[in-house]
Amino acid sequence: MNFPKDLRYTKDHEWIRLEGDVAVVGITEFAQSELGDIVYVEIETLNQHLGADSVFGTVEAVKTVSDLFLPVTGTITEINPGLNDQPELINNDPYGEGWMIKLKPDDPNEIAGLLTAEAYASLVQG
Repeated sequence: MNFPKDLRYTKDHEWIRLEGDVAVVGITEFAQSELGDIVYVEIETLNQHLGADSVFGTVEAVKTVSDLFLPVTGTITEINPGLNDQPELINNDPYGEGWMIKLKPDDPNEIAGLLTAEAYASLVQG
């Protein structure tokens, strides 16, 4: 499994990367492998201000539907337009082209309190 060290992670299997004052969020390689082939992503929270751990959307795989949880409090500013036609981007490139949302965090320092790559790896690998 790949857990890039420049990202922070949640126990709910989302990752977050700060790019200037914008944070990019997606699901981890572990999450997409557990879900299987992703067939649909529904995110209807554009321009909404949500708290950390709030549901910002759902991801549908062949065998299940899972909620997506916001890693930190902030306002969703962009949804990955490529996921409408190619939800499999999440399976193929979860940390790159398969990103889900961009948000403006209320407090960027909140990201530092999330799991490091090492802590997340030990969580999922037991």
